[in-house]
Amino acid sequence: MPQTKSPIDTRSRRRFLALSSMVPAFFLAQSFAGRTFAAAGPVAPVSPGPRATRKYPIGLELYSVRENLARDLPGTLREVAKIGYDAVEFYAPYYNWTMPYAKEVRSLMDDLGLRCFSTHNHIETFTPGEGMAKAIELNQIIGARHLILSMAPKGTEGVEGWKKLSAQLSTAAGQLQPHGLSAGFHNHQTEWKPLEGGMRVMDILAANTPKEFVLQFDVGTCMEAGADPIAWIKANPGRIKSVHLKDWTPGTNAEGKGYRVLFGEGVSPWSEIMAAVESTGGVEFYLMEQEGSRFSEFETAQRCLETWKTMRKGA
Repeated sequence: MPQTKSPIDTRSRRRFLALSSMVPAFFLAQSFAGRTFAAAGPVAPVSPGPRATRKYPIGLELYSVRENLARDLPGTLREVAKIGYDAVEFYAPYYNWTMPYAKEVRSLMDDLGLRCFSTHNHIETFTPGEGMAKAIELNQIIGARHLILSMAPKGTEGVEGWKKLSAQLSTAAGQLQPHGLSAGFHNHQTEWKPLEGGMRVMDILAANTPKEFVLQFDVGTCMEAGADPIAWIKANPGRIKSVHLKDWTPGTNAEGKGYRVLFGEGVSPWSEIMAAVESTGGVEFYLMEQEGSRFSEFETAQRCLETWKTMRKGA
């Protein structure tokens, strides 16, 4: 299934642009009025309750198999499905697809029984106009409902810079909502560091975006930064819709440590994290992510999934 150079359906794109432009200022004002933001005041205690018995989908962030994906996207999806994953998360290069190609990918995923609940995106997805319109159309074709900003745009610095980005993401969340989509942010290690005044970037984002804004939780980067994952989840109830199951342990990549450990081999308190996101965080699905390991990409993905399944037997 080669990636075609077919022109994008501009008529469909124009329909999305027209719909986006119909979201007036008063709708956004009404949509965000009275919402409770994460850091607006003390968080009410939430009873942890018993672990849920529901089955949570387990997907693979396709950055984990990026070399294979770049060579052969259809073959990679087939192998991911064969390994046993329920879903995939496409990262930023998907944005370059044409609409006909996106439909081919969706058809293949349907045949394989794979879902795509979320995608990773650059800032153009959250910028009104052609950029957002294309992202809306692509994500609706492949079935994704969460559009996650994979990293802050260059030049985002200091408290005011992060507040400005939060305002843009909040506006984008309101513009995506009529299309059945939500916006979110994926954390990295640097966003756990305090800025001037002592607030961390993640606290600024949580405090300045609506409660519907998704705080996709990358566990490994939280652990590397020395932050408390359980405290973060409890401080943001209902906002941790997806979790990246990336592990970490002190040491260097050359030693096979850092992010090169497999899921379950690091220092992350996975049982406590899963209990917290399922009772308090509002998790809807999990995503395995690996930046590399001592094994091949596919063997890494398979070994991590086997460990996940073993953990879940006792959940």
